[in-house]
Amino acid sequence: MQNFEHNEKIRIFKNDDNIGLTKSLNKLIKKASGSVIARQDADDTSLPNRLEIQMESMNLKKLDFCISRAFIKNSNKLIPNLSYFFPVKMVIKYKNPFIHGTLFIKKSIMLEVGGYDERFKFSQDYKLFIDLIKMKKKYYFIKKPLYILNMEDNISINFKEKQKYYAKCAQKDLIPDNEK
Repeated sequence: MQNFEHNEKIRIFKNDDNIGLTKSLNKLIKKASGSVIARQDADDTSLPNRLEIQMESMNLKKLDFCISRAFIKNSNKLIPNLSYFFPVKMVIKYKNPFIHGTLFIKKSIMLEVGGYDERFKFSQDYKLFIDLIKMKKKYYFIKKPLYILNMEDNISINFKEKQKYYAKCAQKDLIPDNEK
């Protein structure tokens, strides 16, 4: 982080207390001064020109958001794999078809959807994508992988059962019991 502290284009925000990922994401969205939000996890890597390619797609296709495929870190495996070839409206009923870290979205759309649903401590990305699809927001799935996703020792792996529970709530449009 010290590499960025003297870059005037980058602002660093720290929470005094652990407020959780969902609330932190919403807090940062509100503080963002740009017109687009680009999602990135600290343990993942964006490939060169990712943001440029996504911005170009947004402008050319007049999109509300776009996402891309990704490689799994330390492998040549591309994800999503088979589900990529099926209609998103079908796949999203059963699983999250998008890679959260590749999300590139207009800030105005994030605010319109209400940001991330803070009742979802896990699978908040899945809930967001379901809401965006329901709202018929215009999106594009970039075929070219623009991201390298860490699949080891991360939230999805370390909290697998909680992720599944919150994902089921998102699928069924239920309010999760945050005591679980």
